[in-house]
Amino acid sequence: MVSWDQFELASPELAAAGRRLLTRPGAGDPLLATVRGSGLPRINPISAQLIGGRLLAFLIVGSAKLADLLADGRYALHMYQDPALPDEFQVRGRAQEILDPAIRAAAVAAWPFEPDDGYRLFELSIEQAVLGERSGPDEWPPRYTSWRSH
Repeated sequence: MVSWDQFELASPELAAAGRRLLTRPGAGDPLLATVRGSGLPRINPISAQLIGGRLLAFLIVGSAKLADLLADGRYALHMYQDPALPDEFQVRGRAQEILDPAIRAAAVAAWPFEPDDGYRLFELSIEQAVLGERSGPDEWPPRYTSWRSH
């Protein structure tokens, strides 16, 4: 598994498409899927940002998704689809809590809301990325491009 900047070096076009879909204005929040052991998957919208070459997310203390990531770490993040331009992007891997105060301070400074002590910061490392492209809402199936870390 790799950080976002390592993914960007390994697959620049796919990473550029993923960045475009993650950061487009008014797109809505990406969906985070988590699991814990053999339990059922859980899916929740979250705020995720690309900061300092890392894909980061703040999670609310006491939330089930935080407990899932602390217990298991596996995740999938799917960017919200725009019905008019329904390209889709997903990354999967493992999440790791960031305890470094400098990284947290940089993330807090760049975040669209002010995460306080009620949030814990995670980096979402990337094992696999998938892009599905469609030129319009009626085109099916999407044209898929994927990448996997070694």
